[in-house]
Amino acid sequence: MSTLYSYFRSSAAYRVRIALNLKGLDYDTAPIHLVRDGGEQLKPAYRALNVNGLVPTFIDGEVNIHQSLAIIEYLEEVHPTPALLPADPVARAQVRALALDIAADIHPIDNLRVLRYLKHDLGVSEAQKNAWYVHWIVEGFTALEARLAVQSSQGRFVFGDTPTLADCCLVPQVYNANRFKVDMTPFPRIAAIDAHCQTLDAFRRAAPEAQPDAE
Repeated sequence: MSTLYSYFRSSAAYRVRIALNLKGLDYDTAPIHLVRDGGEQLKPAYRALNVNGLVPTFIDGEVNIHQSLAIIEYLEEVHPTPALLPADPVARAQVRALALDIAADIHPIDNLRVLRYLKHDLGVSEAQKNAWYVHWIVEGFTALEARLAVQSSQGRFVFGDTPTLADCCLVPQVYNANRFKVDMTPFPRIAAIDAHCQTLDAFRRAAPEAQPDAE
């Protein structure tokens, strides 16, 4: 059985959990606490698995893959059904672009190590740190909402009527937005997609509060 090294609140690990669940794949969870004792992800034992010192890491037999989108793409190649990417090349590129709008443009700016640097190295206050977090979510969601409003493939999910890689990225980011009390009123399309995803067992079982290391 494969193993996902995960932290319950990690957005990146959350994406992979959704993908694994959507594909109906069994896996073991190996919790890596990102805060306790200075961060277990920075200890030599975990660095031996992932030199970046980040989660997730996915172990599948002899295969070791880091980076959430690379893991999901691997799952898509090895377990192509149900598909998380459309068959059409243009549609596939559009779904990847929407996923990267979140995974590359919103999430990294608000990642734990960035927030730690802001607070502990640059000396910003807790309020300023939280304002930073909210600012970049709002910036990203404003653009994403506008894009979703005009795309031709509107449906119950980010791209049409079946969940894709883009939904695996969106739902964890909405979770973060809610955690930091972002006003979602300006983002009705994003909120509606998230609400629909929450009706599905695959998304509910991937939620932070459903994980074995939840606090």
